[in-house]
Amino acid sequence: MRKILVVGAGQSGLQIALGLQAQGYEVTLMSNRTADEIRAGRVMSTQCMFHTALQNERDIQANFWESQAPKIEGVGVSVAGPDSSRVIDWVGKLDGYAQSVDQRVKMAGWMETFAQRGGQLVIHGAAVGDLDYFSRAYDLVLVSAGKGELVSMFERDASRSPFTEPQRALSVAYVHGLGPRPEHPEFDAVRCNLVPGVGELFVMPTLTTSGRADILFWEGVPGGPLDVFQGVKDPSEHLALTLELLEKFLPWEYARATKVELTDAGGTLAGRYAPTVRKPIGHLPGGGLVLGVADVVVANDPITGQGSNSASKCAASYISSIVEHGDKPFDEAWMQSAFDRYWDTAQWVTKWTNAMLGAPPEHVLNILGAAGQLQPVADRFANGFNDPADFENYFYDPEKAAAYLESVAPGA
Repeated sequence: MRKILVVGAGQSGLQIALGLQAQGYEVTLMSNRTADEIRAGRVMSTQCMFHTALQNERDIQANFWESQAPKIEGVGVSVAGPDSSRVIDWVGKLDGYAQSVDQRVKMAGWMETFAQRGGQLVIHGAAVGDLDYFSRAYDLVLVSAGKGELVSMFERDASRSPFTEPQRALSVAYVHGLGPRPEHPEFDAVRCNLVPGVGELFVMPTLTTSGRADILFWEGVPGGPLDVFQGVKDPSEHLALTLELLEKFLPWEYARATKVELTDAGGTLAGRYAPTVRKPIGHLPGGGLVLGVADVVVANDPITGQGSNSASKCAASYISSIVEHGDKPFDEAWMQSAFDRYWDTAQWVTKWTNAMLGAPPEHVLNILGAAGQLQPVADRFANGFNDPADFENYFYDPEKAAAYLESVAPGA
């Protein structure tokens, strides 16, 4: 039986561990926190997982919260004008629903499931020196801990990383008490609110430790009016700032939020990081090799909501590469090929995300404007969150965009 070590218990690490465990591999999972510590801790992210990523969880029988989590049936876009009025507003319908489950709920539950199914769970914050030792005892070591010392083993790929600085200041609040959305009270959607030159607010329904909730997620241009959360430690102060900015920039969202309260004391998060693609193979001091997973090697800004989706797709891709490799050694050539297979999908996410971080060119504004009049345009944009490769067909090139809009225009 082949022995695999997975370091890091996030979406990708746990999905790989559970998936390989189901295939009969002897898997050890290393986490720096227990399930109870994760469950009682601070929120770790925002997450909205679209159809393909959710299907990956169903495939390994780990979709435990599917019946409880709100079913997200659309993606809406609003654009604020200079006077804070709403100049664009539409919602595209998804072909398959999306869902968000607080990672405190999911990671804790998955970790306990992994142990119940006979997996070896080690609670230990691994350092590079630990991996040097472990690499001799395992057939393959996968590093899915996206922060800290271990990431430094993976060299930045400058050719795929256009940014050296964070492109957004991130701020998250999980709340109860958000009012119903008047535009479409009959179904849930993720709402993207764009404030040109200032930043974005995303609102998404989620399942958290205390049941149904909503996430208010600001992405602020660094140095701009939304970049005010650094150093704010008090959760109630964080929420008050969130609402103050809502009232100023997005009054239609503020109108629903006047009675919100935090889900819990750990329901806020703030930070920033530079989007980075890294080379996938880490070289240990003793000569061993480790393979980087998900945002260890491809860390995009969350502006396109792809983090947990990419982590899921990376896990599914790596599981296939491992199983198909049989008994052959997991050498450097195999590691590179496993990453290249994942990059076939990830490259489209990186391209789209980096494009959305800049000021939108005229043809993109034309697409967003047309989506308000033409439902097929709204629906196609919404479904791009599930399959970002489709943006290549109409989104980046002005001529392709014009041809597409002409093809769906009334009477075409």
